Amino acid sequence: MDTLLSQLDALVLKPELAPLLSLVKGARNGIVYGSKVRFPHALVMIFLFRSGTIREKTKLVLKATRQHARNLATFAMIYKASMVLLRNIPGGAGKEGRYDSFFAGLLGGYAVFGRQPGSISQQIVIYVFARVMLALAKLAVQPNMHPLSSLITSDARTKITNNAYPVFAGMTWAMVMYIFRWHPETLASSLRSSMVYMYVLLPLYMILPHFLLFGSSDLPSRC
Repeated sequence: MDTLLSQLDALVLKPELAPLLSLVKGARNGIVYGSKVRFPHALVMIFLFRSGTIREKTKLVLKATRQHARNLATFAMIYKASMVLLRNIPGGAGKEGRYDSFFAGLLGGYAVFGRQPGSISQQIVIYVFARVMLALAKLAVQPNMHPLSSLITSDARTKITNNAYPVFAGMTWAMVMYIFRWHPETLASSLRSSMVYMYVLLPLYMILPHFLLFGSSDLPSRC
């Protein structure tokens, strides 16, 4: 047994197998992370807000978990494989190029999330998009990041850093409430349902009977 383990260790440490092993590890980590993230979320949301038997709900939880894990694992494999190929194309000299990660991410994102626009894929993309926008906003005020960086003084940079998030938070809620009020059909169905449940005004005669407990099916359709 010890001999077998030693042989496996030696095999794993071979430099020529590093690209292949990185693909396997990326896929494995995608499955593990996707399952850890999606399973508890799906378990709570489906069992609390979906109708159906326990068996039906369990199937939905497992389906959502499998889809999330598969998406992340597939993306990881495509991304890792693309990075290896880009490093070894003529002119690459075995080194990572400045924009290799961009093009590898572009290919993986299009193949995995762009061509399979289900609800889970959309949730992942929207989550990542929000983080990208926040990161770009931070980079926008850092020194020497773009041609206009020299126009931002140190004092202005400090003021922007201190006040950007409060303004961002206020504008985000201002826009979502405006859209909910006048164009609710454009919002994601889950968000729209939550907002209807919380913010739709009940007629006066409905307030007392529904003060302590009411369901979304009892709510009027108007805002």
